[in-house]
Amino acid sequence: MTARALKVHSHAHGPVAGCISLTYDARILRRKQLVSDDGLPFIVDLAQTTSVDAGHVFVLEDGRQIAVKAADEALMRVTGDLARLAWHIGNRHAPCAIGPDALIVQREKVMRAMLEQLGAVVTDFDGPFTPEGGAYGHGRTMGHDHSHSHA
Repeated sequence: MTARALKVHSHAHGPVAGCISLTYDARILRRKQLVSDDGLPFIVDLAQTTSVDAGHVFVLEDGRQIAVKAADEALMRVTGDLARLAWHIGNRHAPCAIGPDALIVQREKVMRAMLEQLGAVVTDFDGPFTPEGGAYGHGRTMGHDHSHSHA
């Protein structure tokens, strides 16, 4: 019988049984069959669609925990007038990681064309993507509640 994860916690409570690497887009889910990085199949079966961040853990029915890692994905490093470029990225509701000297966005040709037209220098690379969360919630712009206490 395949293990089921009915909960996600923001951090591990004790040792973890394994980990799973997921891209940013794959870290929003409600019900899905997954396989951990070391081959353990399990079903995520959450009460509602949830944005899962790197560092969170899926809690299996038997108590085992599977830690979530941000998988490498196709990204773009954007430099130039960061305030102006961030405004244009945000105006398109695109997820964006904000660093001291660059913005990081998912690799996409229309976004690249817009940024280059605005004078940005755009460099491709592969890496984990953990963009800024929304103003009203953790992770994405949607709310996020675990319905449990970490006390």
